[in-house]
Amino acid sequence: MPRDPSPESPPQEAWWRSAVMYQVYPRSFADGNGDGEGDLPGLRARLPYLAELGVDGIWISPWYPSPMADGGYDVSDFRDIHPMFGTLEDADAVVRDAHTLGLRVITDLVPNHTSDQHPWFQAALAAGPGSPERARYFFRDGQGESGERPPNNWISAFGGPAWTRITEPDGSPGQWYLHSFAPEQPDLDWSNHEVLSDFDDVLRFWFDRGIDGLRIDAAPAMGKKAGLPDADYGGVLQFRTVDWVDNPHWDVDTVHDVFRRWRALADSYGGDRVFVAEAVVNGAERLSRYLRPDEMHTAFNFPYMKSAWDADDLRAVIDATLEFFAPLGTASTWVLTSHDEIRPVTRYGRATTSSAFITDGEGEVSDLVLGTRRARAAALLMLALPGGAYIYQGEELGLPQVDDLPDEVLQDPMFARSGGQMRGRDGCRVPMPWSGAEPPFGFSPPGVQPWLPQPAAWSALTAEVEQDDPASMLSLYREALRLRREASGLHLTGLEWRAAPAGVLDFDRSSVLRCVVNLSRDAVPLTGRVLLSSMPLDGGALPPDTAVWLSRD
Repeated sequence: MPRDPSPESPPQEAWWRSAVMYQVYPRSFADGNGDGEGDLPGLRARLPYLAELGVDGIWISPWYPSPMADGGYDVSDFRDIHPMFGTLEDADAVVRDAHTLGLRVITDLVPNHTSDQHPWFQAALAAGPGSPERARYFFRDGQGESGERPPNNWISAFGGPAWTRITEPDGSPGQWYLHSFAPEQPDLDWSNHEVLSDFDDVLRFWFDRGIDGLRIDAAPAMGKKAGLPDADYGGVLQFRTVDWVDNPHWDVDTVHDVFRRWRALADSYGGDRVFVAEAVVNGAERLSRYLRPDEMHTAFNFPYMKSAWDADDLRAVIDATLEFFAPLGTASTWVLTSHDEIRPVTRYGRATTSSAFITDGEGEVSDLVLGTRRARAAALLMLALPGGAYIYQGEELGLPQVDDLPDEVLQDPMFARSGGQMRGRDGCRVPMPWSGAEPPFGFSPPGVQPWLPQPAAWSALTAEVEQDDPASMLSLYREALRLRREASGLHLTGLEWRAAPAGVLDFDRSSVLRCVVNLSRDAVPLTGRVLLSSMPLDGGALPPDTAVWLSRD
């Protein structure tokens, strides 16, 4: 059934507080025109699958025109659709059909930077130092006698310095511009009135087309300390933002002024539009600042997603989240993975099960049987927690990371910028396997090579194979989402911990449900009526790396 909270609905009934959203990476979801690239007609055709899965809506990664230097996160026009994906009319059709099926639609907004091919940046290159065109970005003179050194020591998320020097129109070495990510992604200056005003219009453009919300990419990057002082990275020249404190180019408090402006705009649409922040910051207290009543509605819980498969670590994050979010009257959004992260089946099968940085665990051999077992348990834990949740495409099929993609097909700028030291994120973006015994597995027509190659072993992991297998990952997700939807109050009530042995998480969700997760090495005794378990129980015991939902009636 479609959720349709009215503007007069009490806050606890707002749809986004409990929604389970499904992330679509459109290039890898479904190919509707047979060119090997996913697109909006392909997504539209697969919407019934998502409705049957039982999610409440979809989050679509960037669909804007882009040179694709960073998978679409380098936007050249914020008010159109990339021709690879279709047209604005195709986008309207996706939104219309999704709403008919009761699915909400959130799409990505990438406000920290533009593409270097955006008309604004091209105008800035053509204009001189001190011009209004350059004031939209961070152009600065370099250090050194002839300006040959970057303006400061800031680093890029993709490796190397966060500054690139330009050649001025007269051919002379010129100013430097800031890019927190790739050089093709110059940072906007969010203290500039023209930038603020133009993005007001961008928000209205998409809200007027019926979009239910926007996911704000790299939200903490949008604020920069005045004067752009050097950063103290503690000797670790990697973009480990979960460790940063008082960094001058990440999680700077001025960013909240922008979000308060946007919230006021969104609320003018009747209180039904939502913002979701991607804010990888240092702990729950810093994250909670993005969720004050006049800012973002929800935020991905990255401390939870990046935690190790360890009961103490997970409980600490859960407790901190509930402690800091409760006074704000907001709900957490739990998540296991995304288009930027190692897939859980692979990650949980490695010796390093945490994910503070993209290279954590890289090169380690993964026990995919163990990883699958843990990923199943992690799914039940996530979906039992109070608040909303996000599922990344293929997570419901138990897809592993593709670690052995040939170098020549890799497209993530991390790979090139790091000199091959970081494989990047392409391994979690391999196209979905839908049906059939060999690639392209129904993603594209037979004989068409998808933009990234799929492993032959995925023949056992297609949606077609899993849909009729009661023991499959897909069946587990469908049943968990059904129970979650039908258990009245499950997504709104609080959490109460029970005493449990070391390595075990055991909590009640009011009078609705009890969730027990065994992360220890030994089976633990269990009593109660089983609603759903991630793996078969061992008589009256819960085996290691297994989760169970028990009825409390």
